[in-house]
Amino acid sequence: MDKTIILTIIIVVFAGFMFWGFQTGFFSSPGSTINATPLPAGIVLFYGQGCPHCADVEKFITENKIEEKVKITRMEVWYNKNNQGTLAQVAKICNIKGDSVGVPFLYDPSASSGQAGKCYIGEVDVPNFLKTVAGIK
Repeated sequence: MDKTIILTIIIVVFAGFMFWGFQTGFFSSPGSTINATPLPAGIVLFYGQGCPHCADVEKFITENKIEEKVKITRMEVWYNKNNQGTLAQVAKICNIKGDSVGVPFLYDPSASSGQAGKCYIGEVDVPNFLKTVAGIK
């Protein structure tokens, strides 16, 4: 066999191993795990940067001056892994399975009738909740 073919095979196998190692976390250090960002007090809006449905919710919030009546903390989850961890924890609080979680996702921690909080998902439910809490008809 030609040395070039052998060298090519070795490089391809090595590159494949490296790709597999990084994809599976084999090369990760113990401190590189996802740490959930602490959940802020009050209403939290989880969104994805570039999400068109999230942009519609933002437009609704701006046009209706919701933040003059309600404090909202935003957490971006498409590019921020720690915020993704927080969203996963909140989804568990609301008994929402991972495959049903999407953005926009709003969490209202105010306990009512013994509940730990309430979750709203989507560009219909989130604005409807915000209308109610802001007193808009």
